[in-house]
Amino acid sequence: MTDNDVLVEVRDLKVHFPIKRGVLFDRTIGHVKAVDGVDLRIPRGQTYGLVGESGCGKSTLGRALLQLTTPTGGEVVFDGVELTTLPPARLRAMRRRMQMIFQDPMSSLDPRQNVESILTEGLQTHGIGGNRDERRAIIGEALDKVGLPRWALSRYPHEFSGGQRQRIGIARAVVLGPELIVADEPVSALDVSIQAQVVNLLDELQESLGLTYLVIAHDLAVVRHISDTVGVMYLGALVEEAPSDRLYTEPLHPYTRALMSAVPVPDPDVEDRRERILLAGDLPSPANPPAGCRFHTRCPWAQPTRCTDERPVLRDIGGSRVACHWAERIASGELRPHNAGARVARASSGGETPEPVSIPAPTGKADSADA
Repeated sequence: MTDNDVLVEVRDLKVHFPIKRGVLFDRTIGHVKAVDGVDLRIPRGQTYGLVGESGCGKSTLGRALLQLTTPTGGEVVFDGVELTTLPPARLRAMRRRMQMIFQDPMSSLDPRQNVESILTEGLQTHGIGGNRDERRAIIGEALDKVGLPRWALSRYPHEFSGGQRQRIGIARAVVLGPELIVADEPVSALDVSIQAQVVNLLDELQESLGLTYLVIAHDLAVVRHISDTVGVMYLGALVEEAPSDRLYTEPLHPYTRALMSAVPVPDPDVEDRRERILLAGDLPSPANPPAGCRFHTRCPWAQPTRCTDERPVLRDIGGSRVACHWAERIASGELRPHNAGARVARASSGGETPEPVSIPAPTGKADSADA
Protein backbone atom coordinates (compact mmCIF):
# COMPACT_ATOMS: atom_id res chain seq x y z
CA MET A 1 0.00 0.00 0.00
CA THR A 2 1.44 3.36 -1.06
CA ASP A 3 0.99 6.66 0.77
CA ASN A 4 -1.33 7.84 -2.02
CA ASP A 5 -3.67 4.93 -1.26
CA VAL A 6 -3.99 5.93 2.42
CA LEU A 7 -6.54 8.61 3.28
CA VAL A 8 -6.09 8.60 7.07
CA GLU A 9 -3.06 7.67 9.12
CA VAL A 10 -2.99 7.79 12.92
CA ARG A 11 0.39 7.65 14.64
CA ASP A 12 0.80 7.04 18.39
CA LEU A 13 -2.43 8.89 19.16
CA LYS A 14 -3.10 9.64 22.82
CA VAL A 15 -6.12 11.22 24.51
CA HIS A 16 -5.71 11.62 28.29
CA PHE A 17 -8.38 13.35 30.37
CA PRO A 18 -7.16 14.97 33.62
CA ILE A 19 -8.63 13.89 36.95
CA LYS A 20 -8.98 16.98 39.12
CA ARG A 21 -9.65 17.35 42.81
CA GLY A 22 -10.03 20.35 45.06
CA VAL A 23 -12.55 22.85 46.42
CA LEU A 24 -11.04 26.28 45.81
CA PHE A 25 -8.18 25.25 43.53
CA ASP A 26 -8.36 22.26 41.22
CA ARG A 27 -5.26 20.14 41.03
CA THR A 28 -4.60 17.29 38.66
CA ILE A 29 -4.15 14.02 40.53
CA GLY A 30 -4.07 11.67 37.53
CA HIS A 31 -5.28 11.05 34.02
CA VAL A 32 -7.85 8.80 32.39
CA LYS A 33 -5.98 7.26 29.46
CA ALA A 34 -8.94 6.88 27.11
CA VAL A 35 -6.70 6.42 24.05
CA ASP A 36 -3.08 5.53 24.67
CA GLY A 37 -0.80 5.00 21.70
CA VAL A 38 -2.96 3.96 18.72
CA ASP A 39 -1.56 3.47 15.20
CA LEU A 40 -3.82 2.72 12.25
CA ARG A 41 -4.21 3.44 8.52
CA ILE A 42 -7.43 3.67 6.51
CA PRO A 43 -7.11 3.23 2.72
CA ARG A 44 -9.24 5.33 0.40
CA GLY A 45 -12.66 3.94 -0.38
CA GLN A 46 -12.47 1.24 2.29
CA THR A 47 -14.18 0.66 5.63
CA TYR A 48 -12.25 0.26 8.86
CA GLY A 49 -14.30 -1.35 11.62
CA LEU A 50 -13.37 -0.61 15.24
CA VAL A 51 -14.72 -2.96 17.93
CA GLY A 52 -14.28 -3.43 21.66
CA GLU A 53 -16.24 -3.43 24.88
CA SER A 54 -17.78 -0.28 26.36
CA GLY A 55 -15.22 2.10 27.80
CA CYS A 56 -12.29 0.92 25.68
CA GLY A 57 -11.91 4.30 23.92
CA LYS A 58 -13.52 3.63 20.51
CA SER A 59 -15.67 6.76 20.40
CA THR A 60 -12.92 8.94 21.84
CA LEU A 61 -10.59 7.74 19.09
CA GLY A 62 -13.16 8.60 16.42
CA ARG A 63 -13.73 12.08 17.84
CA ALA A 64 -9.99 12.69 18.19
CA LEU A 65 -9.48 11.68 14.56
CA LEU A 66 -11.86 14.50 13.55
CA GLN A 67 -10.31 16.85 16.13
CA LEU A 68 -13.62 17.14 17.98
CA THR A 69 -11.63 16.02 21.02
CA THR A 70 -8.15 17.50 21.28
CA PRO A 71 -5.47 14.78 21.31
CA THR A 72 -2.91 14.79 24.11
CA GLY A 73 -0.21 13.50 21.78
CA GLY A 74 0.44 11.80 18.47
CA GLU A 75 -0.45 12.67 14.90
CA VAL A 76 -3.53 12.46 12.69
CA VAL A 77 -2.66 12.76 8.99
CA PHE A 78 -5.58 13.24 6.60
CA ASP A 79 -4.72 13.10 2.90
CA GLY A 80 -1.16 14.16 3.69
CA VAL A 81 -2.16 17.02 6.03
CA GLU A 82 -1.31 16.85 9.74
CA LEU A 83 -4.53 17.89 11.50
CA THR A 84 -3.30 18.34 15.07
CA THR A 85 -1.14 21.35 14.17
CA LEU A 86 -3.58 23.14 11.83
CA PRO A 87 -4.76 26.63 12.80
CA PRO A 88 -8.54 26.86 13.53
CA ALA A 89 -9.45 28.45 10.17
CA ARG A 90 -7.75 25.74 8.10
CA LEU A 91 -9.10 22.98 10.33
CA ARG A 92 -12.63 24.33 9.87
CA ALA A 93 -12.16 24.21 6.10
CA MET A 94 -10.83 20.62 6.30
CA ARG A 95 -13.89 19.51 8.24
CA ARG A 96 -15.96 19.75 5.08
CA ARG A 97 -14.07 16.65 3.95
CA MET A 98 -14.61 14.79 7.25
CA GLN A 99 -18.05 14.20 8.73
CA MET A 100 -19.56 12.14 11.54
CA ILE A 101 -22.69 10.04 12.04
CA PHE A 102 -23.59 10.00 15.72
CA GLN A 103 -24.90 7.11 17.78
CA ASP A 104 -28.24 8.51 18.97
CA PRO A 105 -30.27 9.79 16.03
CA MET A 106 -32.55 11.81 18.32
CA SER A 107 -30.11 13.66 20.56
CA SER A 108 -27.78 14.46 17.63
CA LEU A 109 -30.53 16.45 15.84
CA ASP A 110 -31.69 19.85 17.10
CA PRO A 111 -35.42 19.40 17.98
CA ARG A 112 -36.07 23.12 17.31
CA GLN A 113 -34.84 22.96 13.71
CA ASN A 114 -36.68 21.37 10.81
CA VAL A 115 -34.85 19.06 8.42
CA GLU A 116 -34.18 21.82 5.90
CA SER A 117 -32.53 23.98 8.55
CA ILE A 118 -30.47 21.05 9.86
CA LEU A 119 -29.13 20.16 6.40
CA THR A 120 -28.63 23.77 5.31
CA GLU A 121 -26.54 24.72 8.32
CA GLY A 122 -23.39 23.01 7.08
CA LEU A 123 -23.79 24.41 3.57
CA GLN A 124 -24.01 27.96 4.93
CA THR A 125 -21.01 27.44 7.22
CA HIS A 126 -18.82 26.33 4.30
CA GLY A 127 -20.27 28.77 1.77
CA ILE A 128 -21.82 26.14 -0.50
CA GLY A 129 -24.71 27.30 -2.68
CA GLY A 130 -25.24 30.91 -3.71
CA ASN A 131 -28.86 31.18 -2.57
CA ARG A 132 -31.66 29.25 -0.92
CA ASP A 133 -32.82 27.62 -4.16
CA GLU A 134 -29.34 26.24 -4.89
CA ARG A 135 -29.01 24.95 -1.33
CA ARG A 136 -32.48 23.40 -1.52
CA ALA A 137 -31.45 21.54 -4.66
CA ILE A 138 -28.34 20.19 -2.91
CA ILE A 139 -30.18 19.02 0.22
CA GLY A 140 -32.97 17.57 -1.95
CA GLU A 141 -30.38 15.38 -3.69
CA ALA A 142 -29.02 14.33 -0.29
CA LEU A 143 -32.51 13.26 0.80
CA ASP A 144 -32.90 11.26 -2.41
CA LYS A 145 -29.61 9.46 -1.70
CA VAL A 146 -30.73 8.37 1.79
CA GLY A 147 -34.25 7.40 0.70
CA LEU A 148 -36.30 10.21 2.28
CA PRO A 149 -39.05 12.18 0.48
CA ARG A 150 -38.69 15.87 -0.29
CA TRP A 151 -41.65 16.78 1.96
CA ALA A 152 -39.48 15.79 4.93
CA LEU A 153 -37.71 19.15 4.65
CA SER A 154 -40.48 20.96 6.52
CA ARG A 155 -40.79 18.36 9.31
CA TYR A 156 -39.05 18.23 12.68
CA PRO A 157 -36.99 15.33 14.11
CA HIS A 158 -39.68 14.18 16.56
CA GLU A 159 -42.03 13.51 13.63
CA PHE A 160 -39.83 10.70 12.30
CA SER A 161 -39.07 7.15 13.38
CA GLY A 162 -35.64 6.16 14.70
CA GLY A 163 -34.55 4.77 11.34
CA GLN A 164 -35.71 7.89 9.51
CA ARG A 165 -33.90 10.13 11.99
CA GLN A 166 -30.71 8.18 11.39
CA ARG A 167 -31.19 8.69 7.65
CA ILE A 168 -31.42 12.43 8.33
CA GLY A 169 -28.13 12.18 10.24
CA ILE A 170 -26.56 10.37 7.30
CA ALA A 171 -27.91 13.01 4.90
CA ARG A 172 -26.36 15.72 7.06
CA ALA A 173 -23.03 13.90 6.82
CA VAL A 174 -23.05 13.39 3.03
CA VAL A 175 -24.57 16.74 1.99
CA LEU A 176 -21.15 18.45 2.13
CA GLY A 177 -19.56 15.87 -0.16
CA PRO A 178 -17.04 14.47 2.36
CA GLU A 179 -14.34 11.90 1.70
CA LEU A 180 -14.28 10.40 5.21
CA ILE A 181 -17.21 9.56 7.48
CA VAL A 182 -16.78 8.42 11.08
CA ALA A 183 -19.87 6.41 12.01
CA ASP A 184 -20.10 6.05 15.80
CA GLU A 185 -22.40 3.12 16.58
CA PRO A 186 -24.66 4.07 13.62
CA VAL A 187 -27.22 1.28 14.17
CA SER A 188 -27.01 0.41 17.88
CA ALA A 189 -30.12 2.47 18.76
CA LEU A 190 -32.24 0.92 15.99
CA ASP A 191 -34.37 -2.20 15.68
CA VAL A 192 -32.72 -5.20 14.03
CA SER A 193 -34.77 -4.93 10.82
CA ILE A 194 -33.93 -1.22 10.52
CA GLN A 195 -30.26 -1.91 11.25
CA ALA A 196 -29.99 -3.96 8.06
CA GLN A 197 -31.54 -1.14 6.00
CA VAL A 198 -29.13 1.46 7.39
CA VAL A 199 -26.08 -0.78 6.92
CA ASN A 200 -27.11 -1.47 3.31
CA LEU A 201 -27.61 2.28 2.80
CA LEU A 202 -24.07 2.96 4.03
CA ASP A 203 -22.78 0.33 1.59
CA GLU A 204 -24.67 1.91 -1.32
CA LEU A 205 -23.44 5.41 -0.47
CA GLN A 206 -19.86 4.19 -0.26
CA GLU A 207 -20.10 2.61 -3.69
CA SER A 208 -21.80 5.59 -5.36
CA LEU A 209 -19.85 8.40 -3.65
CA GLY A 210 -16.46 6.74 -3.09
CA LEU A 211 -16.62 7.28 0.68
CA THR A 212 -14.13 6.06 3.25
CA TYR A 213 -15.58 4.89 6.58
CA LEU A 214 -14.41 4.43 10.13
CA VAL A 215 -17.25 2.42 11.67
CA ILE A 216 -17.26 2.18 15.47
CA ALA A 217 -19.45 -0.60 16.85
CA HIS A 218 -19.77 -3.31 19.43
CA ASP A 219 -21.95 -5.55 17.24
CA LEU A 220 -19.47 -7.94 15.68
CA ALA A 221 -21.95 -9.14 13.03
CA VAL A 222 -22.50 -5.59 11.75
CA VAL A 223 -18.76 -4.91 11.65
CA ARG A 224 -18.08 -8.12 9.74
CA HIS A 225 -20.72 -7.28 7.14
CA ILE A 226 -19.53 -3.76 6.38
CA SER A 227 -15.76 -3.71 7.07
CA ASP A 228 -12.72 -4.43 4.94
CA THR A 229 -10.36 -4.23 7.93
CA VAL A 230 -11.22 -4.66 11.61
CA GLY A 231 -9.32 -3.30 14.59
CA VAL A 232 -9.95 -4.57 18.11
CA MET A 233 -9.46 -2.14 21.01
CA TYR A 234 -8.90 -2.96 24.65
CA LEU A 235 -8.35 -0.34 27.34
CA GLY A 236 -7.31 2.46 25.01
CA ALA A 237 -5.06 0.50 22.65
CA LEU A 238 -5.33 -1.67 19.56
CA VAL A 239 -4.64 -5.33 20.35
CA GLU A 240 -5.32 -6.80 16.90
CA GLU A 241 -5.93 -5.63 13.35
CA ALA A 242 -6.68 -7.86 10.40
CA PRO A 243 -8.76 -8.17 7.22
CA SER A 244 -12.36 -8.81 8.22
CA ASP A 245 -12.66 -12.44 7.06
CA ARG A 246 -9.31 -13.39 8.56
CA LEU A 247 -10.08 -11.86 11.94
CA TYR A 248 -13.32 -13.81 12.25
CA THR A 249 -11.87 -17.14 11.12
CA GLU A 250 -8.40 -16.93 12.70
CA PRO A 251 -8.35 -14.56 15.71
CA LEU A 252 -4.85 -14.45 17.19
CA HIS A 253 -5.02 -12.22 20.27
CA PRO A 254 -6.52 -13.83 23.41
CA TYR A 255 -8.99 -10.95 23.81
CA THR A 256 -10.15 -11.29 20.19
CA ARG A 257 -10.58 -15.02 20.75
CA ALA A 258 -12.82 -14.30 23.74
CA LEU A 259 -14.89 -11.83 21.73
CA MET A 260 -15.34 -14.25 18.84
CA SER A 261 -16.32 -17.08 21.15
CA ALA A 262 -19.25 -14.94 22.29
CA VAL A 263 -20.65 -14.46 18.77
CA PRO A 264 -23.81 -16.62 18.41
CA VAL A 265 -23.77 -19.35 15.77
CA PRO A 266 -27.02 -19.69 13.76
CA ASP A 267 -26.87 -23.51 13.91
CA PRO A 268 -28.38 -24.54 17.31
CA ASP A 269 -26.54 -27.87 17.39
CA VAL A 270 -23.17 -26.19 16.85
CA GLU A 271 -24.06 -23.43 19.33
CA ASP A 272 -24.82 -25.97 22.08
CA ARG A 273 -21.62 -27.93 21.52
CA ARG A 274 -19.05 -25.18 21.10
CA GLU A 275 -16.85 -23.87 23.88
CA ARG A 276 -16.80 -20.24 24.93
CA ILE A 277 -14.14 -18.29 26.79
CA LEU A 278 -15.59 -16.52 29.84
CA LEU A 279 -13.18 -13.83 31.00
CA ALA A 280 -12.67 -13.48 34.74
CA GLY A 281 -12.59 -10.15 36.55
CA ASP A 282 -13.67 -6.67 35.54
CA LEU A 283 -12.21 -4.29 33.00
CA PRO A 284 -9.36 -2.39 34.72
CA SER A 285 -9.69 1.35 35.14
CA PRO A 286 -8.21 3.44 32.29
CA ALA A 287 -7.05 5.82 35.04
CA ASN A 288 -4.74 3.10 36.35
CA PRO A 289 -4.14 0.53 33.61
CA PRO A 290 -2.07 -2.58 34.38
CA ALA A 291 1.65 -2.50 33.67
CA GLY A 292 2.95 -4.57 30.79
CA CYS A 293 0.21 -6.12 28.65
CA ARG A 294 -3.04 -4.46 29.63
CA PHE A 295 -4.97 -7.67 29.10
CA HIS A 296 -2.77 -9.88 31.28
CA THR A 297 -5.01 -9.52 34.37
CA ARG A 298 -7.82 -11.33 32.50
CA CYS A 299 -5.87 -13.36 29.96
CA PRO A 300 -6.21 -17.18 30.05
CA TRP A 301 -2.76 -17.49 28.45
CA ALA A 302 -0.87 -14.94 30.59
CA GLN A 303 2.69 -15.98 31.45
CA PRO A 304 4.83 -14.98 34.47
CA THR A 305 7.43 -13.32 32.27
CA ARG A 306 7.04 -10.40 29.83
CA CYS A 307 3.22 -10.16 30.19
CA THR A 308 3.40 -8.25 33.48
CA ASP A 309 6.31 -5.95 32.76
CA GLU A 310 6.64 -5.48 28.97
CA ARG A 311 3.92 -3.85 26.90
CA PRO A 312 3.57 -5.69 23.57
CA VAL A 313 3.64 -3.73 20.33
CA LEU A 314 1.55 -4.40 17.24
CA ARG A 315 3.57 -6.67 15.00
CA ASP A 316 2.82 -8.43 11.73
CA ILE A 317 1.90 -12.10 11.94
CA GLY A 318 0.70 -13.69 8.72
CA GLY A 319 -1.30 -10.75 7.46
CA SER A 320 -2.57 -9.60 10.87
CA ARG A 321 -1.14 -7.11 13.35
CA VAL A 322 -1.22 -8.44 16.90
CA ALA A 323 -0.09 -7.00 20.23
CA CYS A 324 0.69 -10.24 22.07
CA HIS A 325 4.05 -11.70 23.10
CA TRP A 326 2.89 -15.29 22.63
CA ALA A 327 0.45 -15.09 19.68
CA GLU A 328 2.28 -17.66 17.54
CA ARG A 329 2.59 -20.19 20.37
CA ILE A 330 -1.06 -19.72 21.35
CA ALA A 331 -2.19 -20.24 17.74
CA SER A 332 -0.10 -23.41 17.39
CA GLY A 333 -1.42 -24.84 20.65
CA GLU A 334 2.03 -24.84 22.24
CA LEU A 335 0.70 -22.64 25.04
CA ARG A 336 -2.46 -23.81 26.74
CA PRO A 337 -4.92 -21.68 28.74
CA HIS A 338 -4.81 -21.89 32.52
CA ASN A 339 -7.42 -21.40 35.20
CA ALA A 340 -6.26 -17.96 36.39
CA GLY A 341 -7.89 -15.92 33.68
CA ALA A 342 -11.00 -17.59 32.28
CA ARG A 343 -13.46 -20.41 32.20
CA VAL A 344 -14.89 -22.42 29.35
CA ALA A 345 -18.66 -22.73 28.96
CA ARG A 346 -19.24 -26.27 27.71
CA ALA A 347 -22.59 -27.74 26.69
CA SER A 348 -24.31 -29.97 29.31
CA SER A 349 -25.23 -33.57 28.66
CA GLY A 350 -28.74 -32.49 27.67
CA GLY A 351 -27.28 -30.23 25.03
CA GLU A 352 -29.40 -27.23 26.08
CA THR A 353 -27.82 -25.23 28.89
CA PRO A 354 -24.08 -24.48 28.88
CA GLU A 355 -22.27 -25.32 32.08
CA PRO A 356 -19.23 -23.30 33.23
CA VAL A 357 -16.17 -25.55 33.46
CA SER A 358 -12.83 -24.38 34.80
CA ILE A 359 -9.91 -24.70 32.42
CA PRO A 360 -7.33 -27.03 33.94
CA ALA A 361 -3.95 -25.65 34.90
CA PRO A 362 -1.24 -26.21 32.30
CA THR A 363 1.19 -29.08 32.56
CA GLY A 364 4.50 -29.71 30.93
CA LYS A 365 7.28 -27.44 29.69
CA ALA A 366 5.32 -26.38 26.63
CA ASP A 367 2.98 -24.29 28.82
CA SER A 368 5.80 -22.29 30.41
CA ALA A 369 7.04 -19.00 29.08
CA ASP A 370 10.55 -20.33 29.36
CA ALA A 371 9.93 -23.52 27.36
